[in-house]
Order: sequence, then structure tokens, then C-alpha cells
Amino acid sequence: MKAILAIDQGTTNSKAVLVSEHGEIFARGSAAVGISYPQPGWVEQDPRRLYASVCEAVEACLKTVSDVAIEAVAISNQRESVTAWDAQTGEPLGPVISWQCRRTAVDCERLMADGHLDHVQGLTGLPLDPMFPGSKFRWLLDRIPAGRQIRLGTIDSWLVHCLTSGRQHVCDASNAARSQLFDLRAQVWSDELGEIFGVDTALLPKVLDSSGDFGTTRGLPGVPDGTPIRAAIGDSHAALFGHGAFKPGDGKVTFGTGSSVMTTLPIFIAPRNGITTTVAWRIGGTPTFAFEGNILVSAASLPWMAGILGLPDVAALIDLAATAEPGGPGFVPAFVGLGAPYWNSDARALFSQIGFSTTRAQMARSVTDSIAFQVHDVIAAMKAQSGGELGALYVDGGPSQNLYLMQRVSDLVEHAIIQRDAPEASALGAAYLAGLSLGMWRDLDHIAGLPRNAQVIIPQPVEKAALLETWNDALGRSTWRTTPATRQ
Repeated sequence: MKAILAIDQGTTNSKAVLVSEHGEIFARGSAAVGISYPQPGWVEQDPRRLYASVCEAVEACLKTVSDVAIEAVAISNQRESVTAWDAQTGEPLGPVISWQCRRTAVDCERLMADGHLDHVQGLTGLPLDPMFPGSKFRWLLDRIPAGRQIRLGTIDSWLVHCLTSGRQHVCDASNAARSQLFDLRAQVWSDELGEIFGVDTALLPKVLDSSGDFGTTRGLPGVPDGTPIRAAIGDSHAALFGHGAFKPGDGKVTFGTGSSVMTTLPIFIAPRNGITTTVAWRIGGTPTFAFEGNILVSAASLPWMAGILGLPDVAALIDLAATAEPGGPGFVPAFVGLGAPYWNSDARALFSQIGFSTTRAQMARSVTDSIAFQVHDVIAAMKAQSGGELGALYVDGGPSQNLYLMQRVSDLVEHAIIQRDAPEASALGAAYLAGLSLGMWRDLDHIAGLPRNAQVIIPQPVEKAALLETWNDALGRSTWRTTPATRQ
């Protein structure tokens, strides 16, 4: 059987799947990555462990099948996480600084105070926030001893370096678009942005299409040397592609540690209202653009609350939430500040309006509802800017399989959502891009027509005004420390 081996390197796990010519996953493997918190607000990973987890996931996947011809390897990866390594030896020169990490918040505030926000956002589609790599690259460079031949990169470029034994230093346009150093209109690294952030753009990888030639493998366990790597793309972009959301206005919400809300655009539109503009993917030299809202903490709050309430798992938490009587407190999951559409590093997580009558079920529901409220606010910001209608809206990621939670999202957004049995949507999207490069699938219409299981969730009437009043009150309380200098 011919197949694409798709690697999905995420924040907490690396996954590997085999995708058939029919677009179906028939083998899976995964391995934990590991993550550390050396200081409050700091989040990092070990680059070596990250790649080792990829190898373990591939080995686990391949052990479940036999007589498979791997036509190509495809990569989807956690975005905005970056690292540095030695070009000659491949030795890591620092940690992987996670997309969740806030260590450069002060640097971003200084850049804002110096008046760089509008210009950076106009070129890159991204705000000045420590989530994004520009300031993190500078942090790494400041701690590398002189005399090293430095390579800087997003996680796709680190994986390609490892997979090709150091022969390639490349990334794709979707990952470059998340770096704060890439001019979206010109589709090139910007020396001007490099100067603002203090980063020599010569150290960055060559930017390629998302579907194309990324070199060939060497030393990947279970995979013949010389197997072509034919796709690389950021995981959220890959999920959008995997759903076949190719029409302007089509979108998806990926639920995970954080959440990504993304909708495709017919043309480049400079962002405002707290959302970003990005390259969804680039094929044949032509970028497809998208709006995106990055939610820093969504499903990560669920196991935290389950533990506080003494519940065995997240499923028990959501079951409890479903029994809650109307009313109850508000909850804002600003454990590391707030991302889109608020972009407030000073926000703090809190419950509001707790009384003696507040029940455990209402506490549970306030945490689950915070996921839906954040998605609502991002989509409202997107609709206000685009002026167009929201098209098909897909959901993916582990939490997307919970019917109660997805019904809450649908109710608050007031839009039908398409729930697919596709926990590996990012891996599928990367595989489709690789297959497109090989001619396994003719074009986007062919990919959109591949069989997919789906359930449509229709919004039900709820007391939305009262719910939003509680939510907005909690938001206001969580951001009361904010000063004008730190607002975006």
C-alpha cells in the first residue's frame, strides 16, 4: 500500500500517522515530549527530546503495519515555538522557547513604547506580544557564545534539519508568517524587521511553499533513507487545509492547550480588532491568506479545574458542568495573560461573582464556558473586520469530540459547526499537501471531495445576553491592572 507518513509535532505530544491514497488514516503512533517551567511565565522544551519524540512516534506507528511503501514524509508542527542550533554540529544552542512563554514580555512592551507596533503589525499581520518569535529569537541570540555558526528556526525547520542530517535549513511560508520577521505582502524575510528585533535574517531558513521539496530523509527509524519530505506547515494551518476549508469565509477552530480560530480570506487584509492576518498555506508560489485568533489557554484549564474539584478526569468535569443550574460565576483562564482578541499580558486568571449559593457544577460550567466565550469573541472580531459571512465552520482537536462543549460553542457563536471524527486533522492536512506535491491527489477539489465523517451541530437558543454580561464582567476584573502602555 502506498502511503504518506505525516508527523504532527505538538506542544505535549508528537504524533505520526500513515495516510492512504484514499485520504484515510490507517496507522497511528505517539510519544510524549515533555515541557518545563523554569520560572513563572517561562515555558520551554528540550530540542533533542522533541526530535526523539518524533522518532518514537514514527516507530510506534510503523510497528502496527507491514508492507507499506512510504511515498513521502509530511510535517505539521507547533507554531511560534523557536530554537537555535549550530549549523556544523547540529548541537542545540538553547532551549525550544514555547509559544506559551512570556519571558520577553518586557521586550515587547519596550518595542511598543518605541512606537513599533503599527509598523510591525502592518508588515507581519501580528501584534507585539511575547507569543510570537521575534523577541524570542533575540533572547536566544543574546545567550549564544561568540564563534558559533548559528541557525535560527521555527520547529518545522528544526525537524527538517534533523530529518535530513543537517543538509537542509528551510521552513515553509506558513511558519515564516508567524515569526514577526516575514513581510506578508512581499513574501520575504524583512531586514527592516530584523533590525527592529535585533535579528540577522541571514540566520533564518530559506522559505519554501507548504507543498514542495524539503529534501530527503536520513536516519529516521523505519523509513528508508532518501524518502522525500514533501510538505511542511504550521499545525493550525494544516488543520484548516485538512478540513478542505478552501472557500473564503470557511473556517475552523482547533481546540487544544490553547485554541486557534482561523478563516480563509480572498485577499490580504491588514488586521485590526485584536486578530491577526497570516499565510494559511502557499502553493505554487501563491499564498492563501487567513484571519486568525490565537487563544492562549482553553482546554488546558479543564484538567486544572478537574483536579481542584477532586474529579477523576476532564470527562467527569464536563459531565458535572452539564448539570449546572442557570446563573453562576464567570471565569477567565488568563493563566499566562490573554491572547486574541484582547492581547493583554497583564490579565490574570480569576473567578468572579462567586456567592454562598455557587455550586460545584456552576464552577465547572464557568470553566468549560470560558472556552466557548473566547471563540465567540474572536469570531465576532473577524466578522466585524471582514464584513463577510462566516462559511462552513469546522472543529478539531481532542475537546472537539465532546458534544456538550461543542454545543455551547455553537450556541454562543450562533452558527452551525461541523464536528468531524478527525483528531489528527493537522496530520491529515500535511499529508494532503505532500500528496498534492506528488500528484497523489489532483487538486484542491479532489482533496475537498475525499470521504470524511461529520456531524453538524445546530445552535440552540440560550440566554446569550445574560451569559455575555457575566463573561464581560469577569474580563473587566481580570484586566483591571492593565495600564494604557501595555494595551494593544
